[in-house]
Amino acid sequence: MKCYQAGYPRPQFVRNQQSWEDLNGDWDFSFDDNNEGIDKKWFSSFPQGQKIIVPFSYESPASGIGDTSRHDIVWYRKLLLIDPKKRQGSKIMLHFEGSDYTTRLWVNGKFAGTHNGGYTRFSFDITHFIRPGNNTITVRVEDTFDISQPRGKQRWMEESFGCWYIQTTGIWKTVWLEYVNPEYIKSIKMAPIFSLGKLEIEADIEARSSDDMELAVSLSLRDVPVTDITAPVIENHVDLTVDVFSVFNRNVNACAWTPENPNLYDISFILRKKKKIIDEVLSYFGMRDIYIDGRTIMLNGKPLYQRLVLVQGYWKDSHLTPPDEQALVTDIDKVLSAGYNGVRIHQKVEDEKFLYWADVKGLLVWCEMPAAYEFNDFAIKCFTREWMEVVRQLYNHPSVITWAPFNESWGVAKIKTDIAQQFFTVSIYNLTKAYDKYRPVISNDGWEHTVSDIITLHDYEEKGEDFTARYEKHLEEMLGNKIFHNFFKSLFADGYSYRGQPVIISEFGGIAFDNPNDGWGYGNKENTKEDFIKRFDAITSAVKSIDAICGYCYTQLTDVQQEVNGIMDIERNFKVDPEILKEINERGIVKPNILKE
Repeated sequence: MKCYQAGYPRPQFVRNQQSWEDLNGDWDFSFDDNNEGIDKKWFSSFPQGQKIIVPFSYESPASGIGDTSRHDIVWYRKLLLIDPKKRQGSKIMLHFEGSDYTTRLWVNGKFAGTHNGGYTRFSFDITHFIRPGNNTITVRVEDTFDISQPRGKQRWMEESFGCWYIQTTGIWKTVWLEYVNPEYIKSIKMAPIFSLGKLEIEADIEARSSDDMELAVSLSLRDVPVTDITAPVIENHVDLTVDVFSVFNRNVNACAWTPENPNLYDISFILRKKKKIIDEVLSYFGMRDIYIDGRTIMLNGKPLYQRLVLVQGYWKDSHLTPPDEQALVTDIDKVLSAGYNGVRIHQKVEDEKFLYWADVKGLLVWCEMPAAYEFNDFAIKCFTREWMEVVRQLYNHPSVITWAPFNESWGVAKIKTDIAQQFFTVSIYNLTKAYDKYRPVISNDGWEHTVSDIITLHDYEEKGEDFTARYEKHLEEMLGNKIFHNFFKSLFADGYSYRGQPVIISEFGGIAFDNPNDGWGYGNKENTKEDFIKRFDAITSAVKSIDAICGYCYTQLTDVQQEVNGIMDIERNFKVDPEILKEINERGIVKPNILKE
């Protein structure tokens, strides 16, 4: 896209190359196991410690430290030389793409702010703390084993267990500096309405006064101008609707975003005050509708059969942090080469550059919130705030087609009977739909659903013939909550029932194979490629054979630490030829007889 800059941390909201500075690299670092840093004013006089390579957490070898033991409090320091030309008349923003969990910032020894949360972007305005010449930023991050805070797959015990892995403490995504005009475009929300050929745009502006201020919007597709429109800024806000298909109305499908043809429009936003340009942001969007029609999921008015693979986003040496942008591109290419058309990002908010490349390459994405594992007032507050940060941050990406805030009743363990936990999931469902009325929302992926647009099941049956027999005979009984579907779980919480939604097997497979180390998968390990392929084929084909099922998600893309059930190992080497997987996944995927009600 025209807005693309290699390495730019926010690829769908881009200012010019001179407006930002990457702060990744060497930082001073120190553990604070005695919690003495604040009392000893480390923000003014940093202790003699060690170096760390940001954005990698200290637990990962890529950080240069590789200490996997628990340290709840860590400190960072970075020296900054601010360009006086950039500083003059600019607001200076310090952005953290992700830091887990409570992050406090000092600039030149003065406290600048706090953020709570581990998975989303946050920013500090440090303009008034900066001085000419050299500056120092000091960061303190505290991250405990508290299971009330959203933590995803990070362990809360001293040793890894089950499917929970080495914890991630502190900064684990890019840190960067941005220079903006004091009055600037704060955020953009873009909602494509494919059926009408329209794009709804909402823009929030940071300004002392929006008098004599306007926002100019320009669209193009493959370098062909589409439209230009200018709207006044009213009370620091702009609402407008753009006719997108008018230029290309002879062939609307050639303009649509689909996995097969991921067409994307370039779009620019120019903010003017008294006709003078004061800010410019480049972006892009895709025209597509995703909605439910009976028991079918529709993309741009056509049935969509989803062939997903579960992605946890761990790397051997850098853990939750991708080694670099190319690693994300390579993962997407390998997913597509194995015949999948999408991914379920599991218990992680992935680097936004991943979503950029998913948009460009046509990869469908389910977005899932990292779970807490306790239900209390603190968990409700943290989860709600952080989930809505996720939704707002990722909203504009056309590749994101489904929101999944809860997984397998994690954090709501008594949802089957507890009305408070049921109300919590329903509230999160409704809050998500209030902000995004266009995408499906899954209330509790796997089982014990409350209100949900899609009914998802997790089933790690080993044998294809047993899966086929169970679902051909008993699927309607499962949906009627008359029998357990698997894991001795009901598909619905008490008081909730099936309403004719689409059905997807959103976890299955998990076959352990070709790993010399101890580790686990679901069911028996396979020892030969032939046995793995036979079982993979049988269970995948069994899922596809059930007409009432309109998609699946195979567990999983890569091995992760003690879990060895990936189609690739942790080094991203395929265990079998991806062409074989591709043929199995794509075989007979046209399903014209999916049930509708």
